[in-house]
Amino acid sequence: MGSALRDDQLMIGEAVRRALVGEADIDFHYCRDADEALRRALETAPTVILQDIVMPGVNGLDLVRSYRADPTIGRTPIIVLSTHDEPTIKRDAFAAGADDYLVKLPDRIELIARLRYHSLAYRSQIERDEAYRALRESQEQLLAANRELQRLTNVDGLTGVSNRRYFDEYIEAEWKRALRTRTPLSILMIDVDHFKHYNDTYGHLAGDEVLKKVAQAIRDGCRRSSDLAARYGGEEFAAILPLTPASDLPLIAANLGRSVEALQLTHPASSGGPFVTISIGGATVVPQTSSALSELIEAADRALYRAKHAGRNRAAFAA
Repeated sequence: MGSALRDDQLMIGEAVRRALVGEADIDFHYCRDADEALRRALETAPTVILQDIVMPGVNGLDLVRSYRADPTIGRTPIIVLSTHDEPTIKRDAFAAGADDYLVKLPDRIELIARLRYHSLAYRSQIERDEAYRALRESQEQLLAANRELQRLTNVDGLTGVSNRRYFDEYIEAEWKRALRTRTPLSILMIDVDHFKHYNDTYGHLAGDEVLKKVAQAIRDGCRRSSDLAARYGGEEFAAILPLTPASDLPLIAANLGRSVEALQLTHPASSGGPFVTISIGGATVVPQTSSALSELIEAADRALYRAKHAGRNRAAFAA
């Protein structure tokens, strides 16, 4: 335990020093100058400060305020020593930031008891603060880890777009919202044309790179924050488009098709052209209590089948 005393009377400092003789856990520093006292306090970081209230050339309460204003020692307990026992002086001392008030010279037993009490309370508070900071940091790290884990569980490991699991959760939630608000919900089912032929020609590693680039193009085409691009399975993707009417689907699908073709991923085995292309099936519904989500997905699937049957590298839409 460290303590510092600022008093203009040398005999007061000596009396306090003698009172603390034999207390091995108390390190006592005496200063007569206010500037020195503040500097010494910053150097030694005491756990208690004893401060005289009346001194020549400086107001003891001003020094108390200086301690309190410093970010390093601003929370250190301060015990004011004074020859006065008036309530108004005590009031001013506490208002300036004192934690305790003793009329000098206090009884040795009482002085040591108060020093130990304030020092222990201060160190305990520091330990609690450190433990709280460590706990906060641990909680923040845990939250970050949980957010990352949640993100990873929702993301397809190969392509980086949402996976089938999250697709199912998201479209279920959007279906319920559209049912409640009586707003349109659209979906695009997207298939990479002749992808098996691509794998047979260039190998699965090259095929994986194609899926990554096509997924990125689809994700970039889902421009609104409520849109969701997902890998539905294998070389098939899906785009969930809340609040999107059927009249918007042809343009969105055409843009997606052009974006994929613009990648210029060579695919000589494709019947749709020299590059990798996609086929798209779209459907829109304003959900009713009598309708089912599966009907929307099945309608988009049937439209996709028609697009592929018609020659691929095109889009078709549910009537």
